[in-house]
Order: sequence, then C-alpha cells, then structure tokens
Amino acid sequence: MTVVTAQCCIVGGGPAGVMAGLLLARAGVEVIVLEKHADFLRDFRGDTIHPSTLELMHELGLMEAFLKLPHDKVEELAGQVGDQVIPMADFRHLPTRSKFLVLMPQWEFLNFLTSQGERYPGFHLLLRTQATGLIESKNGIEGVRAHGPQGAFEIRAPLTIAADGRHSILRDQAGLSVLDIGAPMDVLWMRLSRRDSDPAQTLGRFDSGAILVMLNRGDYWQCAYVIPKGGYDRVKQAGLAMFRRKLASLSGLEARSEEIRGWDDVKLLTVSVDRLRRWHRPGLLCIGDAAHTMSPVGGIGINLAIQDAVATANLLHAKLREGAVTDADLAALQRRREWPTKATQWGQVQVQNRVISAVLSSNQALKPPLFLRLLGRFPILRRIPARLIGMGVRPEHIGSPER
Repeated sequence: MTVVTAQCCIVGGGPAGVMAGLLLARAGVEVIVLEKHADFLRDFRGDTIHPSTLELMHELGLMEAFLKLPHDKVEELAGQVGDQVIPMADFRHLPTRSKFLVLMPQWEFLNFLTSQGERYPGFHLLLRTQATGLIESKNGIEGVRAHGPQGAFEIRAPLTIAADGRHSILRDQAGLSVLDIGAPMDVLWMRLSRRDSDPAQTLGRFDSGAILVMLNRGDYWQCAYVIPKGGYDRVKQAGLAMFRRKLASLSGLEARSEEIRGWDDVKLLTVSVDRLRRWHRPGLLCIGDAAHTMSPVGGIGINLAIQDAVATANLLHAKLREGAVTDADLAALQRRREWPTKATQWGQVQVQNRVISAVLSSNQALKPPLFLRLLGRFPILRRIPARLIGMGVRPEHIGSPER
C-alpha cells in the first residue's frame, strides 16, 4: 500500500479543517487536508461570517480580496413577533474593523481559503479522498487510512486533526465520549425568490407555534423554518399544501410559496448540541463540529470552528515543525477552547429552552417578551447581543507566523 507522510493530516475540508490547513502551511508545516467530495459546492451550509472571523481576514491581510467575493452585509438583526418588528442587534458599534456580518455561500469562503493555502508549498488538498480509519500503535494515533481516486493508501503524520463534522468517523473510531446536551428543534431549509420590492432586512419571524428566519441573499431568500425536534414526518403528513400556507403566512410571500414544488425542495437539518468530554488522544485532536456540535442559534457554528483552527495553529505550529506534539499540548488546546465552547452552548440552550420551545409550543397570539421590548426601546442595549453574536467568547487572533 502506498504510504504518504506529512507533519499534520487534517480530515475534513470544512471551515475548521481548511482554516487550520492554511494557517499551519503558512507557518511552515507540511499539511495534507482530506475532503471526501469533489468540491465544496453544497447548499444550505452555514454561511454567516461574523466580525470575529472578518477580523482574522484583516490580520492575515486578506480582507480586501475577501470582500471582492459575492456577499451581503448585515449591520442589524431584527425579529418580528406577531405584527411587531423589533431591532435586536446592532453591529455598527463593535470594537472591530468590520462592523457587520457577511452572508457568503460557504463554498465561496472555502474556495477562497484554499486558494490562499495553495500559495504555500506545505499545503496539500486532496479532493474525493475520504479517511476510512485510524492507524493506531501502542504510542497512539500515527495517521489515517484513506481512499481516493487512485485507490487505498495511508497517510502517516505525528498529528491527525479530525475536522470531519458532527458525524465524525474519526472521533467514533477513537472511542471519544460525547456529552449530548440536546436541542428541542430541527430546521427545514429552502429558497424563495426575492424581488426589489421586498424588505431588505434579514429577519426572524415568530408567531404562534412557528418560527421562520429569512436571510437576504440578494436575488433570493434563504429560509429556515423551525420545527419541533423530530417533527418533519408530521409536517409531511399534513401535506405540501398546508406547509405552503404556513410558509406564506410567516413570510408574507404568498405567491412565492408555490415555488416549493415538492419535498425535494426542502432540506432537513437535524439540530444537535453536543461536545466531547475529551477532545484528543495521543496523535489525534478533534476541532470544530467534530469536537462540539452547535445549534444554528446565532449562526455561531462556523465562527467557533474557525476560532478552534486559529488556536490550533497558534499553539501547535512550532511543535509540529519539530515533530514533537505531546498529549499535554493537545490538552492545553482543549483547555483554551473548551470554556468558550461551553459558554456559547449554554447561551444557545437558554435561547432554545426559553424562547424557541415556548414559541413552538404556543397556540396563542404572541406578544414580545420584556427583554425584546427593552431592546426595541433602548438602542444602546442592542450592542450587547451584537457583541455576543459578532465577537463571541474569547475571540482568537492570529499568533502563528508566516514563514
């Protein structure tokens, strides 16, 4: 069997994996990134780039090139409860260079990061290549078995980073224990066309028993229809006509609900919130969704995964160049990133349990709760959710060098 060697093997070409690969290659580490698909072109993946991530683009000197990609800027977030629209978060006062969110298709973002990674000789992206198992010895994990266009082969590396998402093969094979925190909801994703006469604002709509989030993507609305956990079969049993009527009522786009021609136009996201109790074994580190699956509340998942990648490069780049990463080094990485993860998940669970569950179980006309009324009345208060969403807990900064 063919054996390939590297200083680090990263499994998973999502935001965490590609960003870690870029930063480590930039710091002089020989990195192989595996992506099982032929490209990054998949719809309804997280595409909310927050100011914390935009700050990293500034620090890397990439902001000007990044903003040339197709994107939409969001300076404020609002919610509609019943018939009342309430401003909820104002990003224009953040202590960052970019005082807005960016909505960008994830494939554009990943293609951009890989193009930057390819500037460095140590960056190797293998598409259509899937890790099939871990290579273990008495000393720990020594790499992965993989299968690509040329058949089966092995990658040997002092460190393997599992960034292969919420259904991580590697974390399962490593026997790492998962703490399941739970979520009371799932999400149905779909598109509706957008017209110039539509409101421009990205909006969350809350009504009795239903929630719809509408993201302005220029010529279309990307819609997230929130349903109770495990409720998709009940939605389908009620029939497509009923679903269209509910969608039309929430969106205010009655005629365009007919664009949903069948259930193939609706994609189910099974929401989960969990995290590993231990993120590592000797020679193996989990980051991003492989270490902690986030709720879509706040659109924080991508940005937290990228923070993991930055911390990984900051703490491990020199050790990887020397080939001397220890389990204590991996434990230090977990200590740094675990508290922001726990704090973020705690906040998401509060929103899930106190707001989303209450709305989905309600059969009465909704009235804005006190905290929303306060946000609507006092603009300065909108800076608090803006900071929590836009910057997160303990944002990382680029500390790895360019070599």
